[in-house]
Amino acid sequence: MRPIPLCCLAMLMTIAAGGAHAQAHQAKPAAANAANGDWAMPARDYAGTRFSPLAQITAVNATSLHPVWTFSTGVLAGHEGQPLVVGDTMYVVTPWPNVLYAFDLSKEGYPLRWKYRPDVSANAVGVSCCDTVNRGAFYADGKIIYNLLDGHTVAVDARTGHELWKTKIADVASGETVTMAPLVVKDRVIVGASGGEYGIYGWIKGLDLKTGTIVWTGHNIGPDADMLVRPGTFKAPYDTGADLGLHSWAGETWRIGGAPVWGWLSYDPDLDLVYYGTGNAAPYNAEQRAGDNKWTASVLARHPGDGTLVWAYQFTPHDNWDYDATGAMVLADLTVAGKSTRALVHFDKNGFAYTLDRATGKLLLAEPFVKVNWAKSIDLQSGRPVIVPEKQTGASKGTVKDICPCLEGGAAPTSPPAYSPRTRLFYTSTNNLCMDFGATRAAYLKGTMFQGAISPYSIGPGGYGGTFMAWDAATGKKVWENKEPFPNWSGALVTAGDVAFYGTLDGWFKSVDARTGKVLSKFKVGSGVVGNPMTYRGPDGKQYVAVYAGIGGDWLLLAGDVRSDDPTDVRAPADYVKDIARHTSQGGMIWIFGL
Repeated sequence: MRPIPLCCLAMLMTIAAGGAHAQAHQAKPAAANAANGDWAMPARDYAGTRFSPLAQITAVNATSLHPVWTFSTGVLAGHEGQPLVVGDTMYVVTPWPNVLYAFDLSKEGYPLRWKYRPDVSANAVGVSCCDTVNRGAFYADGKIIYNLLDGHTVAVDARTGHELWKTKIADVASGETVTMAPLVVKDRVIVGASGGEYGIYGWIKGLDLKTGTIVWTGHNIGPDADMLVRPGTFKAPYDTGADLGLHSWAGETWRIGGAPVWGWLSYDPDLDLVYYGTGNAAPYNAEQRAGDNKWTASVLARHPGDGTLVWAYQFTPHDNWDYDATGAMVLADLTVAGKSTRALVHFDKNGFAYTLDRATGKLLLAEPFVKVNWAKSIDLQSGRPVIVPEKQTGASKGTVKDICPCLEGGAAPTSPPAYSPRTRLFYTSTNNLCMDFGATRAAYLKGTMFQGAISPYSIGPGGYGGTFMAWDAATGKKVWENKEPFPNWSGALVTAGDVAFYGTLDGWFKSVDARTGKVLSKFKVGSGVVGNPMTYRGPDGKQYVAVYAGIGGDWLLLAGDVRSDDPTDVRAPADYVKDIARHTSQGGMIWIFGL
């Protein structure tokens, strides 16, 4: 089943079954990245490409990459996300308790400039579904902006480390926690909350960059008024009518229907649209929520100023399998079927890679990138999957065997891909896992787990756990892949030197030739990598690559016997990762590599 925090087990046992006008300096992060080698936002650019124009590290000299600095964060939990570098300062956010570090890159040893320790309620730890992770910060207008697990967004002075504002955005008592990295567009800070496993009423919010005031809230399900659907503005490419997010649910099940936002956001300044994915429908037992359940497991496009919804497309209608769609929506201009297209590319948990028109949401291409047997294909005319009836789940069906991919996803939403405009290829980690899915009836109680399924996993065809692959989103074809013994959970990075980077669950950090996949270098970083590599130009003019090491997220709960500070953690790892504890333990390290 979906991993449940150990701290929640006792509790579970008691439960029965506008602003389009912006200051010029607020748009500087993306321009600054290209100009001076900074990495000022989670994906380096608004398009979410995780591509760097730096080219000192090449496929020829990457064999000489070696560690030049490391630092322990002092936190043992999943280190997702990525550092930021602005000028001569590196910023690092830890998992709970969400400490923010600022390191001086201009001095020997990179000493600490300052440390910001927010007051983050420990109550959030018991509610957090899948480890106490944090996916990073954003630099804008002289501020470091990031989210706290207990439902707050903070802005910190990037120079001094002083708190500038702190806003409550989520309700822990309802099961909402905040693990995502914010996106700052013009004078808006865009944020969302986790909690699909708790039956939250999923939303996304726009805050004022200067003050932290909540300007708008748009729900992802429910009536048009709640979703900020305004007459004459919203047009779904495959659906018509009012209140689609209401009438696609049975009764009032939408009120506890999930649709969280905990992944990655992107932005097209020409269209003035922010793109983001929504998570699972609640509960996992699909028989308790008849209908398509719009807009769970979907991509939504909104205007950042006032939150107006412009279009939405659902990847997995009536989500039977916990196929969250919160993974990155990468924007790239591609030639699809001979036509130049403003594309949005998404590697979904459900195992299909989608290429959409990002202006309209119309589906252009959808092909499986891992073993898929829950659907035969995606119909390009209707945009809907062609379901395999035998793989439909529900409490009345008992345990449905051998569904591929498993609910960890063909690609984990936590593992963002990268795109190179030089090779015109996308790079992503993948998982080769299938599952047996046994749905059970779930009872809703505010602030407690609302799941209703048991779903043991198994390794998929071929006997390997995952891959790192290159994908052509213009044709829907795999170009190359490197197989890994364990599922692959890190994000990707690609550079103008035609080098791609990723980490593995068993603790390797690797560089590969972006055109061929040939491994150029690898180094054992101690703990499994579930974070995202980034690169920057240091004050000395040299290119460096940085990554977190620190196994966690779902894998802290699945791996077993990787926690050394808890003598009761003697769980045997699951069969499909039975050797993982021989190769890694929990950690919390920042690694920097150079030539």
